[in-house]
Amino acid sequence: MFRLDRVLQIALCVAGAFALAGCGFHLRRSAALPAVMQQQVYLQVSGGGEFPRALAAALRANKVEVLDKSTKGVATLLVPVAAFSTRLLTSTGYQLVGEYAVDFQVQFTLVDANGHTVIPTQSLHLSHEFALDQTQFSAIASETEAIERSLVREMTDAVMRRLEAQAHLGTPAAASSTGVPGSASSVAAPASASSTD
Repeated sequence: MFRLDRVLQIALCVAGAFALAGCGFHLRRSAALPAVMQQQVYLQVSGGGEFPRALAAALRANKVEVLDKSTKGVATLLVPVAAFSTRLLTSTGYQLVGEYAVDFQVQFTLVDANGHTVIPTQSLHLSHEFALDQTQFSAIASETEAIERSLVREMTDAVMRRLEAQAHLGTPAAASSTGVPGSASSVAAPASASSTD
């Protein structure tokens, strides 16, 4: 009886593994980062908020020690721009329903321990649109905060993908600026990623 239970458990595990593989599920592997930052990096992000913490966490997940001060012999990931902005796109008059856009702009560059540029300034832009009653100020604020949290996650992934792409190139990347606005929606939805690897 014990053997039969054991065989059934193994069979179920194998079947589950095949099912996951069949539906396209794969464990996310660690990103291959540029050689100059594979061990340690000094992360300098302009301003506070959730983005510096999210980016630092993503780097640590890839086994990179993130330093909070410049250290001799350590590369610097410099993020001089990490800014949100909110725009009123349209207003429908008497119904007071307005369409808004939340934008997230980030610029970053990577320099090695000797101050040589490894990745020139890269500009990434994400945007998400939503519609709400303009008189519901608390709802607008709440929606904006939720979208900003979503954009932080997406921007963190975009920066990591750009770093990974650079690691595969193995040579300094050209400066890049990209931006594609997200589509309008009355509820929060993933923004269109404007980064191209």
